[in-house]
Amino acid sequence: MTATAERTTTLPTDPPVRWVGSTPPTERPAAAAPLRRTRTWWRDTSGAAVWLLLLGVTALWIHGGGLADVGSVGGFLSSFGRLTGLIASALLLVQVFLMARVPWFEKAWGQDELVRSHRLIGFTSFNLMLAHILLITLGYAAGTSEGIWGTIVDFTVNYPGMLLAIAGTACLVMVVVTSIKKARARLRYESWHLIHLYGYLGAGLALPHQLWTGQEFLDSRAATVFWWTLYAVVAAAVLAFRVAMPLFRSRRSDLRVVAVTAEAPDVTSVTLRGRGLNRLGAQGGQFFNWRFQDGPGWTRANPYSLSAAPTDDTLRITVKHLGAGSARLADLQVGTKALIEGPYGRLHPGVRGNRKVLLLGAGIGITPMRALLESLPQSAGDVTIVHRASSRDELVLGEEIEALAAHRGARYVVVDGHRIPGRDSWLPESAAHLGDAEALLQIAPDIADHDVYICGSGPWMAAAEAAVKDAGAARKAIHIEHFEY
Repeated sequence: MTATAERTTTLPTDPPVRWVGSTPPTERPAAAAPLRRTRTWWRDTSGAAVWLLLLGVTALWIHGGGLADVGSVGGFLSSFGRLTGLIASALLLVQVFLMARVPWFEKAWGQDELVRSHRLIGFTSFNLMLAHILLITLGYAAGTSEGIWGTIVDFTVNYPGMLLAIAGTACLVMVVVTSIKKARARLRYESWHLIHLYGYLGAGLALPHQLWTGQEFLDSRAATVFWWTLYAVVAAAVLAFRVAMPLFRSRRSDLRVVAVTAEAPDVTSVTLRGRGLNRLGAQGGQFFNWRFQDGPGWTRANPYSLSAAPTDDTLRITVKHLGAGSARLADLQVGTKALIEGPYGRLHPGVRGNRKVLLLGAGIGITPMRALLESLPQSAGDVTIVHRASSRDELVLGEEIEALAAHRGARYVVVDGHRIPGRDSWLPESAAHLGDAEALLQIAPDIADHDVYICGSGPWMAAAEAAVKDAGAARKAIHIEHFEY
């Protein structure tokens, strides 16, 4: 391809950078869906709600005599053991709630931040649960002559709900172990996802233990109502937003495959047609969890971003074959039905705060950037899209993006070449003489006045995000989505 715009950068241009298609168009396509702004106060309100919940749990513990029981060693250990157990239970419920796909929370935080918060809260809850088990055991053992092992046997045999609690703990241990980074790297996404579902079972099995033996449940009507309400809200959220809503939307939309296109030997685009898709509220850059009913294994969901702006009757995804679930898309038959969960994610026009926008995409991460380019309301020169690839032969959707950029008056920058050895950088080896932020400033000198969207592999996104911050972009103007599990 030949650059049609005047060069405005001193970066090496052949390779690794070329400018394409910034001629103003004669007409502007409207955004495929109405612009839906994300209310910023939702984040503050939801964050405050979590802290208020933990304060409420602590207040109920104090009201139930938690501090009054610390006069002896056994009382001290048992009382604080109950507190750690209560906070662990509350955080476990928060963790489940975060993954319930509640629309208001998801829109406020985005799946990327929710997943990170889910992981942090999960490990914190698990550690507090271990502390609860240890402190309670030592506390009760200090008040008896049976010793630690006798106390453990007594708990297991004579306390109602303890066997269920042990089974629930085993489920949670399995989930936590497989959530450790090295363990996740050894598992297929489908296997990890199946194991992770045991977290719901673990949370459910802990409930009888609290109801039947927990002092806070037995001694205080207010605490009983509080905890029952908390469990009910979380259970209702999971059933409503993880089960009922996806089934309802899938049935109403009736999405079916109408085209399967090989973009490259290892990249496939799937176009689906349905009815009333505008009611989904999807925007370019967002993703759905997809289940294609094409045979065994269809029940496992996989997250794929939209690679084109959604219309009233079509959705399109473009997927790289990274595993068995994604590779099977190449063999989908026309007419195959799809079930969906979503839309999810904050890579959409509604989070935009500035007139100018910089879209940074690498590899298959360019697909949501392509959808954003099509969806963003813009005037000529407002949007710059940077396409990072190992070679020009690997420019996924490159011709589409070039034509779309020319039509919409956007700047299209291709940055190709192999990685810089021994350096975490978003740049190719041929630009190793440039600093990461320096290169960005040559592409967008006024980057501080831009919203920046980033999508690609994890290490590349980390390098790009650091460069964007160093170049002067505001933290709140950086929008990023990780798809690593």
